[in-house]
Amino acid sequence: MIQTVVKRDGRIVGFNEEKIATAIRKAMLHTDKGEDMQLIRQITDRISFRGASQMSVEEIQDMVELELMKSSRKDVAQKYIAYRNQRSIARKAKTRDIFLEIIDIKSNDITRENANMNADTPAGMMMKFASETTKPFVDDYLLGEDALNAVKDNYLHIHDKDYYPTKSLTCVQHPLDNILSNGFSAGHGESRPAKRIETASILGCISLETAQNEMHGGQAIPAFDFYLAPYVRYSFIEEVKTLERLNNADYTHLYNAPLNDYLTKPLNGLQGEKRLLQHAVNQTVARVHQAMEAFIHNMNTIHSRGGNQVVFSSINYGTDTSAEGRCIIRELLNCTYQGVGNGETAIFPIQIWKKKRGVSYLPTDRNYDLYCLACKVTARRFFPNFLNLDATFNQSKEWKADDPKRYLHEVATMGCRTRVFENRFGPQTSIGRGNLSFSTINIVRLAIECRDITDPKERIAVFFAKLGHMLEITAQQLHERFEFQETAYAKQFPLLMSALWTGCEKLKPNDTIASVINQGTLGIGFIGLAECLVALTGKHHGESDEAQVLGLKIVTYMRDRANDFSEKYQHNYSVLATPAEGLAGKFTRIDRKDFGNLPGITDRDYYTNSNHVPVYYKCSARHKAEIEAPYHDLTRGGHIFYVEMDSDATHNPEAIMRIVDMMDHYNMGYGSVNHNRNRCMDCGYENATSGLETCPKCGSTHIDRLQRITGYLVGTTNRWNKAKLAELNDRTTHQ
Repeated sequence: MIQTVVKRDGRIVGFNEEKIATAIRKAMLHTDKGEDMQLIRQITDRISFRGASQMSVEEIQDMVELELMKSSRKDVAQKYIAYRNQRSIARKAKTRDIFLEIIDIKSNDITRENANMNADTPAGMMMKFASETTKPFVDDYLLGEDALNAVKDNYLHIHDKDYYPTKSLTCVQHPLDNILSNGFSAGHGESRPAKRIETASILGCISLETAQNEMHGGQAIPAFDFYLAPYVRYSFIEEVKTLERLNNADYTHLYNAPLNDYLTKPLNGLQGEKRLLQHAVNQTVARVHQAMEAFIHNMNTIHSRGGNQVVFSSINYGTDTSAEGRCIIRELLNCTYQGVGNGETAIFPIQIWKKKRGVSYLPTDRNYDLYCLACKVTARRFFPNFLNLDATFNQSKEWKADDPKRYLHEVATMGCRTRVFENRFGPQTSIGRGNLSFSTINIVRLAIECRDITDPKERIAVFFAKLGHMLEITAQQLHERFEFQETAYAKQFPLLMSALWTGCEKLKPNDTIASVINQGTLGIGFIGLAECLVALTGKHHGESDEAQVLGLKIVTYMRDRANDFSEKYQHNYSVLATPAEGLAGKFTRIDRKDFGNLPGITDRDYYTNSNHVPVYYKCSARHKAEIEAPYHDLTRGGHIFYVEMDSDATHNPEAIMRIVDMMDHYNMGYGSVNHNRNRCMDCGYENATSGLETCPKCGSTHIDRLQRITGYLVGTTNRWNKAKLAELNDRTTHQ
């Protein structure tokens, strides 16, 4: 008698005879004679009792074929066998067509799925070959039937599905102090602990790059200023020691001399120890500047994932008020302002300023001057983005202004918006944690299916019933992926599971990661709230109070169900305002094919990103903030607020400050500003002239607009897919 089944992914689950009955019934429904419940039960019972105690899925399916062939319903056997063969043939044909498009470097949604990935290079092509052949394997062997059907029917998108078989996790906030203090081994060779700022900067790059090759999502450093600050002092001491050797004197009493700040000043008029200290400070600042310059340069040139794309990196900073921490912040911002190469804007790392009352909120705060500098840099370079630590949901009771490790209690985020902070299984922190996986629900399709219901209350009720069912399927799918991920061994992630992930110090190489990955989160995402509301009410939330009330009700319901799933499955579920790139067009394209061109719903090439007000809707920045702000508390898996400025922001940092202040006023968690920025693709020259067609430096007409796509910048729109280009062209400014 069959008791357990070995699934195609190796997991062992309890035997469910109803799955056999369902498969036979589906085959019967495709025959002229229809279904025969007595025969279905007879075959199901026979297989259940005659099978071994443990069997594989393939072995059970073989038994079904044999029993059908022995029965009077040979027609059903033929349908059953044909269906299995057809799936194999269809997969091969689809794969062949996709491969030919990759080989011919055609520009389409497959080759332009990721705007920061060049799919035309040999390494890029190889990754696309691997990606497109892995996805069908996931469908056939790893997904449950409900999730598979939801994906096929365009209700659900499983992010990074091509990485599913690797058991990799999405992202992590690096506890860089572990790396800098202890060094690390990533499988071959070891990196020694850092002793100076230059080494600390390089190790930060290597940590991000190495982890990127072990994970399928982005990498972030949650407290860049705090982590690198000690190495400013170490470098200062080295400079003092150099003076000792030059002057043949003992200056040990200056090693830990109190310094209010590290500011370069002329030595003219200074005597004695004041001159010595200022010289050491000047030299240290120069070294810090070079180290920050190298860090930014490396993060824009070091490739990961088979030499195919730069690291999707983010750094959080802004709350270290020590002289050394301020030096890191100041020189990082100065380097960012200057640009890289020919002066172009750096694409990575995504920089995130952590704004905090008592630290950088008022002119009397210690880091207010650096906050002003950050706004100046954003006005020219798009970064840093701004994280509001004073938002009610971003605060921690453990945070104390005099705690040297207060960064442990500060939320940090990934540049594309992923947020990890709340934790059912450990301390509330972002550090050493990340997202495990996330999937996105097409709430627009659910709403479209309810459009023909004339009674508004019934229409909304049916929508919520559909949404509830889809949430159940999504939570189950994420749980099953979690169960698959936790079977991985620590040795499969040499850096992540030896130095970065919370609790990894307890693991031996041949231990599974099951005991530690529950520190991460599972994200339930959504896309197209605006179009969903148009389908249900006739208007989106930016133009209708009624729609806004319903929008908040929908996302609140999702949040509440996520909390329920956290209890049911014992995971950290959260709702994510999905950062959609390729998905924005994929969902829409299929829905338009199925339902036609619906005004305000499927009549564009994309669905609006998550809970945002549509990019084409003309409104003020304040109105946009009023509408989007309440969703930030509901989407604790990640969110972002964007404002499109209507002019050159380079000489108007005050406008940036007003927007950041507005975020604080409306209790928003994370946001940024977009504005004009042109870049000559031949010489790298940049300016903010509207409608620039000819480069004033080299005369080239090869001009591109630097733009933000889903939280990160893209140096060229040539790699954007059709849907995101359409969205870019529709963007309107907010005044």
